[in-house]
Amino acid sequence: MLKRYTFWFSAAVLFQLLTGLIHSVSLFVNSEPANETERQLDTLISTYKMDLGAGFHPTYSSLFLALSSCFTFLCLFAALTNGYLLFKHTEPNVMRGIIAINLVIFGAVFAMMAFFTFLPPIVCTGLIFINLLAAFVVVPKIESAV
Repeated sequence: MLKRYTFWFSAAVLFQLLTGLIHSVSLFVNSEPANETERQLDTLISTYKMDLGAGFHPTYSSLFLALSSCFTFLCLFAALTNGYLLFKHTEPNVMRGIIAINLVIFGAVFAMMAFFTFLPPIVCTGLIFINLLAAFVVVPKIESAV
C-alpha cells in the first residue's frame, strides 16, 4: 500500500480538498477586534481606499479577500483535477508529470506559507507537499519505446 503512488496521491488530493474547504470558511468569518488598537487597524483595513490609478480604489480588505480566495480556488482546482485523473486511472507516465507539476506549485505555496503565515496553513500545505513528494518518489518510471 505505501509503495503505490495512488495511495500517496490520493492522500494529497484529500488534503488539497480539506485545505480548500477549511480555508473557504475564513472567507465568511469576521474577526472581532480585541482592543482599541486592533479596532483602529480593522477600520483602516476595511475603509481606507488607496488610489492605485486607472480608477482602481481598493481597500486592503478587498485585496486580501481576493488573494485569500485564490488560495481556496487553487486547492479546490488541484483536488478536483487530480481526483478526476485518479478516477480515470491515467497512465503512470502521465501521472508522473502531473505529480511533478503539483509538486513544484505546492512546494512554492508551502515555502510562502512557511515564511509568511501561521501554523494551520503551514501544516495543511506541508501535508499536501509531503504526500505529493512521496507519490513522486514511488510512481513507476515507465520509459516510452520511442
